[in-house]
Amino acid sequence: MALNIGILQFDIIWENKDANKKKIKEYLDAALTNSDKKIDWLILPEYSLTGFSFDKNKTELTQSDYDFFAELAQKYSVYISYSGIINNANNLITINANGNVISNYSKIHLFSYAGEDKIYNAGAQPEIFEIENFKILPAICYDLRFSYLFWDNAENTDIILIAANWPDIRSHHWKILAQSRAIENQCFVCAVNRIGADPKNKYCGDSMIIAPNGDIILNSENADGLFTATINKNDIIFTREKFPVLKDRKKIKYK
Repeated sequence: MALNIGILQFDIIWENKDANKKKIKEYLDAALTNSDKKIDWLILPEYSLTGFSFDKNKTELTQSDYDFFAELAQKYSVYISYSGIINNANNLITINANGNVISNYSKIHLFSYAGEDKIYNAGAQPEIFEIENFKILPAICYDLRFSYLFWDNAENTDIILIAANWPDIRSHHWKILAQSRAIENQCFVCAVNRIGADPKNKYCGDSMIIAPNGDIILNSENADGLFTATINKNDIIFTREKFPVLKDRKKIKYK
């Protein structure tokens, strides 16, 4: 059972939805129009249309934003995961090829170091959704640091999805943590980041697809564009049967 994944890693133009929509459309048109390249699922970075902004007038998703992604999904017959603010929460939305929302995850761990918790509301719980019989657990950027978010759901997770605006200064954390989540939960990790800069940070890119054994299948490094890889569910089954770590995991309560 295979899934063709497309990662769109690009330099998000600061607080400019129209310019970013134009850029996203151009990337997809160039890569997929009149091409034999087939992707089932397209993933974009966190704050897909604005960058990591706290200006609610810029970051809140509007009906025209939903329509933009729905039209892309329908045009290319793909699932799409993108990020933006909904009802004052940092959300990761996934739509199917008809443009209908199938998942809407709100970021649980807000980045207090930058003051995100003072601006937006935190989500309350994780969720799992499905694409082509792959069970996917979505998370956003800072969530990656909190392993317990993924542990309790590991046996019911085939792919951990991370959408991020992860700065270059902590790029080594990004790589290590993403690989760690794959290794400890024996599942695929799709970790999608941006490149370029905003008024406060430079970003490292390094969008990756990581196998259940921790091997890096795809690393986009610091390049821009649409990057693709195919994953197979049998790799999860093989890894968990060969080295059955998850059955030994315990929930420990401290006194």
